[in-house]
Amino acid sequence: MGSLLEPGMLVRHPDKPDWGLGQVQSNIGGRATVNFEHAGKQVIMIEHVDLMPVFTPPER
Repeated sequence: MGSLLEPGMLVRHPDKPDWGLGQVQSNIGGRATVNFEHAGKQVIMIEHVDLMPVFTPPER
């Protein structure tokens, strides 16, 4: 999943539900920078953490 992360995608950290919803800022060299609602900007080693994508329905 990690290689599919793109800037703007919404994700959740599976082990840190209290961090809330996160938005991917970048995904370079196996490191994803994600800005979480309640934890701020975090750098995630995507080989160790499978961030869960959050799919929102399209706006009407």
